[in-house]
Amino acid sequence: MAQKQSVVIIGGGPAGLTAAWELVKKGGAEQYDVTVLEETGEFGGISRTVKHNGNRMDIGGHRFFSKDDRIMDWWKEVLPLQGAPSYDDKKLGRHHDLEPGGPDPEKEDKVMLKRHRVSRIFWNHHFFDYPISLSANTLKAMGFKLTMVAGFSYLKSVFHKLPETNLENFYINRFGRKLYSMFFEGYTEKLWGRHPSQISADWGSQRVKGLSIMGVLKNAFQKLLPKKRDSKEVETSLIEEFWYPKYGPGQLWETVEHNCEQAGAKVITGAKVVEVRQEGGKIASVVYVDHEGNRTELKADQFISSMPVKDLINAVDESDKPAPRDITEIANGLPYRDFVTVGLLVKHLRLKNTTDIPTLGNPPIVPDCWIYVQDPGYKVGRIQVFNNWSPYLVKDVDDTVWIGLEYFCKEGDDFWNMTDEEATKFAIEEMTRMRVINGPQDVLDSHRERVKKAYPAYFDTYAQMPELVEYLDSFGNLYCVGRNGQHRYNNMDHSMATAIEAVNNIKTGKTSKKNVWSVNTDKSYHEQK
Repeated sequence: MAQKQSVVIIGGGPAGLTAAWELVKKGGAEQYDVTVLEETGEFGGISRTVKHNGNRMDIGGHRFFSKDDRIMDWWKEVLPLQGAPSYDDKKLGRHHDLEPGGPDPEKEDKVMLKRHRVSRIFWNHHFFDYPISLSANTLKAMGFKLTMVAGFSYLKSVFHKLPETNLENFYINRFGRKLYSMFFEGYTEKLWGRHPSQISADWGSQRVKGLSIMGVLKNAFQKLLPKKRDSKEVETSLIEEFWYPKYGPGQLWETVEHNCEQAGAKVITGAKVVEVRQEGGKIASVVYVDHEGNRTELKADQFISSMPVKDLINAVDESDKPAPRDITEIANGLPYRDFVTVGLLVKHLRLKNTTDIPTLGNPPIVPDCWIYVQDPGYKVGRIQVFNNWSPYLVKDVDDTVWIGLEYFCKEGDDFWNMTDEEATKFAIEEMTRMRVINGPQDVLDSHRERVKKAYPAYFDTYAQMPELVEYLDSFGNLYCVGRNGQHRYNNMDHSMATAIEAVNNIKTGKTSKKNVWSVNTDKSYHEQK
């Protein structure tokens, strides 16, 4: 019998747990000795679910949708699709194509719901479609004069293309300067803390690759046609239905972690990797520190890392063979954007449901999963309405509204350093000024959550990432996966795909890691499949 290969996986987020499951499922533990090291006590990383007084918060909002069939199949194997209506669908008479023989979410917990996607932009006290569209509602909210200015501005961008040397020009080429200034400029600066002219166009090409006014018009026209389109034909940002675990994304990753342990993987929590040791041009071992400060060295044949690239290089630096100085400088210059979520449990929203979409609540709440606050007059970037993601996230879904307010910031800045009370007071004042709630008297409960390194950013030393990739790939037995592991603003499905590719390389002995790094860069893979 061949000797087992030992594999250490750093990080218990989507990429790390995907890699672990791919190695140990179907008896894989007989061939691979897998250990997962997770710094915290929770699983899912930014895709975790935070529990607070009977209510649940989805950190960042996670739509389960992918153009990669492997990922869609993977998800529904972990949590099968619903076979009966959920609480709100039943109460509101909403229809979804149910899975024959699938679980009833009213009776079982391990179930993936089908949800309708509604997200809108809140600008100047008006709602606009998200992504921005040329609907009658948009034209009415903008008014005749502004619509004409935006229209001619867009036509100019069609015939006069700017060099796409930065994110500002990328957006202007697709939407025109006027719509860019209204809906993208301020929001992008709010999100990244930098003006779009200072950010690489790579971010736009990755996140909104197929999205443009022409794409919006094409999608609107095709929706009028009788032929039902396959979801793969639709730009990801325009998808109108997605899957969602009954108790939020963390439920899926907690289930995967449990499955991994049952299948033979070892999972160690409270394990922060502080040193990466090398020998003979390969990674030989990692050293982790537990909550008591004890250091443990773990040797292995293969290493899969989803820890931030900056931290990984610094961990190599702590060994007796530190990384070259230029590599360390690039890694330490990689920027991140952190964020804070403030959850508010309120009696009701001041915002009225003026759509024809039925919703829960008394009075009925707005139908949005997300409300994007493009208006630069407010610090809040997005508002999540957890009632609409899943009725099971909210303890009293009929008579209370559980919202999450997302603030983009930098670890250590004034907003990050606010106390829970200060951050909550700030959030309540903004929501009152925005006319989302009537005032503090309507707030029943609150919770503040801070998230480090939520968004890898595309400026500063990011342009030198190829040099970091070359150095990291020189260790033949090290695979960098996931959002922070590759310093790429991946969606959850892309992070998972990097892990699947890495495991395939380990299983087949493939030495090139190009397939691992190229996930979410190929157009055929990303949007236009």
